[in-house]
Amino acid sequence: MGWVWKSLNSSIGKKLVMAVTGVALMLFLIIHLAGNLSLYGGSKAFNGYVGLLEMIKPLIRVIEVILALVFIFHIINGVRLWIENKIARPQGYTINGSRKNTDVFSRTAFITGSIVFIFLILHLQTIWYKFNYSGTELDLYTITTEWFTHWWYSLLYLIAIVLLGFHLNHGFQSAFQTFGWNSKKYFPLIEKLGTIYAIIMTLGFGSIPIYLYFFGGK
Repeated sequence: MGWVWKSLNSSIGKKLVMAVTGVALMLFLIIHLAGNLSLYGGSKAFNGYVGLLEMIKPLIRVIEVILALVFIFHIINGVRLWIENKIARPQGYTINGSRKNTDVFSRTAFITGSIVFIFLILHLQTIWYKFNYSGTELDLYTITTEWFTHWWYSLLYLIAIVLLGFHLNHGFQSAFQTFGWNSKKYFPLIEKLGTIYAIIMTLGFGSIPIYLYFFGGK
């Protein structure tokens, strides 16, 4: 198994892990958004959705563990690649060449990913953790709408979602480049699909704090 570990620790191996975990997280976001949109149906609709998840709670716990591992592998490999690129790329080359050869999504991927991760921890602690482990009697719809009535939380959520959109736009294209879909024939289509996906995720998730801040719980 030593060759497997060596392969995964190579530059190509780390990029492949980033691509596979990135695609897995993008698929999760689609499912997560679909569930979150039930918030527009009010307490009955959203809590009904949560109730369905509670019926398969053992499976959900397994999925949560898998998601946590996917996040960890994605973050660790992202940090390692970022450090390696910084070490390998002279400062002069960074200043003179990077902006010409890469777009803003690529140059800010580490920053946007880091900020989104920090907000994710806050988001899990305030809503997911409170619902699962705080011992409160509140349902998830009430917990969620209560937090989004705070302007600062809704604003932070919106900022994080916009940055996530930037990160997804880069990640979508980067993943398919790693898979070899970087030919002149296919890559323009990949770029368009990545942009469309990022916009849908940004508008979908971004609409939720706006709706809940003005109309949630009413």
